[in-house]
Amino acid sequence: MHKFDEMYSQAQGAGQSQSQGPGGQFQSQGVRAHYENYAQWLARQSDAAMRARRDEAEMIFRRVGITFAVYGAKDEDGSGTERLIPFDLIPRIIPAHEWASMQKGLVQRVTALNRFIHDVYHGQEIIKAGLVPAEQVLNNAQFRPEMMGVNVPHNVYSHIAGVDIVRAPNAKGEGEYYVLEDNLRVPSGVSYMLEDRKMMMRLFPDLFSQHRVAPVAHYPDLLLETLRASSPATTAEPTVVVLTPGMYNSAYFEHAFLAQQMGIELVEGQDLFVKDNFVYMRTTRGPKRVDVIYRRVDDDFLDPKVFRSTSTLGCAGLLDVYRAGNVTICNAVGTGVADDKSIYPYVPQMIEFYLGEKPILNNVPTYMCRKPDELKYVLANMKDLVVKEVHGAGGYGMLVGPASTAAEVEDFKKAVIANPDGYIAQPTLSLSSCPTYVESGIAPRHIDLRPFVLSGKEVQMVPGGLTRVALKEGSLVVNSSQGGGTKDTWILEV
Repeated sequence: MHKFDEMYSQAQGAGQSQSQGPGGQFQSQGVRAHYENYAQWLARQSDAAMRARRDEAEMIFRRVGITFAVYGAKDEDGSGTERLIPFDLIPRIIPAHEWASMQKGLVQRVTALNRFIHDVYHGQEIIKAGLVPAEQVLNNAQFRPEMMGVNVPHNVYSHIAGVDIVRAPNAKGEGEYYVLEDNLRVPSGVSYMLEDRKMMMRLFPDLFSQHRVAPVAHYPDLLLETLRASSPATTAEPTVVVLTPGMYNSAYFEHAFLAQQMGIELVEGQDLFVKDNFVYMRTTRGPKRVDVIYRRVDDDFLDPKVFRSTSTLGCAGLLDVYRAGNVTICNAVGTGVADDKSIYPYVPQMIEFYLGEKPILNNVPTYMCRKPDELKYVLANMKDLVVKEVHGAGGYGMLVGPASTAAEVEDFKKAVIANPDGYIAQPTLSLSSCPTYVESGIAPRHIDLRPFVLSGKEVQMVPGGLTRVALKEGSLVVNSSQGGGTKDTWILEV
């Protein structure tokens, strides 16, 4: 019988593939205290009831249109890339004291990252101090010289950050939360966090009377508050819009969902224009000035006069208005310089440099292939490591050594040797797994967590985040684009 380390005190390896139906299997497994009530409830559920609820969830998600576009993928008939993100019925539960510590660590980390981005575009003190190599910043593809000396409201650059966190054994063999990645440009997934909670409350209302689960439904209110707080305008009611690339973007559902939840306009680039150094949107009642743009469009496509001249997704002249301080773009232009995987290893030093504090959340140990000694180690041990492109995202551009063939490892070695600056490597962590409802019953699957951190006049977040689950047996890749699913995340209130 399999012990799952999110639910049980003793973690086992992912290689064991035993699975079982819901009834009665958790009675003698040393259930972790915060899972006890849920485990007892689950043991009383029949397999037929769980399958019926899973089918109901899938039907509702399809009807609502909660899909994710997988670029380059084709269905069996050769068409269509829209896929339903699989939703798991079994929640991931985190006790209040673990969340309290994680939340402090997230506030600390995002505060330091915003300080770093401001420093990069102003005094560059951290470079002068020799803590971050100049070439790692100035030669970074996400560094925007156009932002040098530009002041932004409250010195906040990443208003919405998605920090990917994993739980794995530390040196003492105890479960510890580590930061795997910082997403500071246009992090996605929060709509799935909100919809997963709504679905769980619909399917299992009795569970929420038995557990004190911290609410997340107020996220759109916090987001709108954060966006309004960033406005450069003196008006008490700044006009905020969501800028989307359009319906063919992989996260379009989320763009439309958040705009609707906040009660603001969803616009495309063609809906905006610049006049007299201000940005306006076209409406049926005539032009309306825009104060804050929550952009879900990458830097390269924001302003064809400055960046990619062929882009039709942005608004010509937008950067001039932005630099003049007459509109706020969230997240700020140039923010990506801090979420590059080649910058990630330096975040602990940033925390100490800017805040004078020790990191609360540790990084995963990381080898930088740009360093000759570390490159040598990575090449010699690639079959045991996870190797990632520094600009990669969505689970693409990476090699999971233990799950790869010898030929795949050799091919990846060639790519790393050809461009060592473009890669980092990390040990293959024994990621925590969580009971997951799959076709064969309940089985362990690896998970991560993406809390969404909002930075306005203060740093705040709703309790929890999006738990992503690797549905392929033994897989460590949780990304939706790679077939991953999602779970509701419960933070238990004291």
